[in-house]
Amino acid sequence: MRDYGWELSTAVVLFHEAIARRLGLNAAEHKALGVIARSGPMPTGALAPELGVGITAVTGIVDRLERAGYVRRESDPADRRRKLLVADRSRVPDLGGIFADLGREMSAFMTKYDEREMAAIIDYIENTIRVLRVQTEKLADGS
Repeated sequence: MRDYGWELSTAVVLFHEAIARRLGLNAAEHKALGVIARSGPMPTGALAPELGVGITAVTGIVDRLERAGYVRRESDPADRRRKLLVADRSRVPDLGGIFADLGREMSAFMTKYDEREMAAIIDYIENTIRVLRVQTEKLADGS
């Protein structure tokens, strides 16, 4: 039997790598930019668990994003000693077209599934996400 999990994982990673390359970034930088843009201003330390990497790796990622002009570090108005990561909305490209096209194609083939089948698919996806997050934490912790 084919290893569908591996094939799906590879396809998702390659898709995000292609988006990242279009932005002049690598996949980790692209994911970090997405987290910062969606979350709004956030401390650097809050980004590490979102990416499943240590603070040293996050510092390098943020440095590269800052040099590329995608994010900037600003003083936290509540605590001037702390810096917040802020996405420069004028520089963050609108990837809506890419994701709209993906969404259209995904929606088109998903119409063939009935309610029971969709419930099973959603269950599979939710559990896959849960397992991947647990395994990512284990790997990040060195377990």
